[in-house]
Amino acid sequence: MAVMDLTVKVVRLRSADADIPLPSYMTEHASGMDIRAAVASEIIIEPGRIALIPTGFAMEIEPGYEAQIRPRSGLAAKHGIGLINSPGTIDADYRGEVMLPMINLGEKPFTVCRGDRIAQMVFQKVCRARLESARKLEESPRGAGGFGHTGI
Repeated sequence: MAVMDLTVKVVRLRSADADIPLPSYMTEHASGMDIRAAVASEIIIEPGRIALIPTGFAMEIEPGYEAQIRPRSGLAAKHGIGLINSPGTIDADYRGEVMLPMINLGEKPFTVCRGDRIAQMVFQKVCRARLESARKLEESPRGAGGFGHTGI
């Protein structure tokens, strides 16, 4: 049995979306909750285009935590569907509707239907950093090597 150590308050924003299941874990050991589309009617995302998809819910996350919104791997692998800001972050003080900016990187139009599982949500602890101004950084083996400098 999975251990639940965080309680998140969730509210449906529209009574018309009562038929849309709230986010839920699809298997006993899943780390992400599947999120469903609360679209009023089908939305077609053309290749190369972005569509902002409503979920019909808002939530209250405890301070010290965040929700990360991630693409579903099946949609990415089979259709080229992702989230343009992946992973997206929902901060503990945000109370608005969770909206998903989906992008079609595939070659064919993709249709989002009411109730489709379109993303997943993972809750994480947040570590806040204190930045300290310095004149010099300690040397490291990597140094200032940029993207791809270590090869494939």
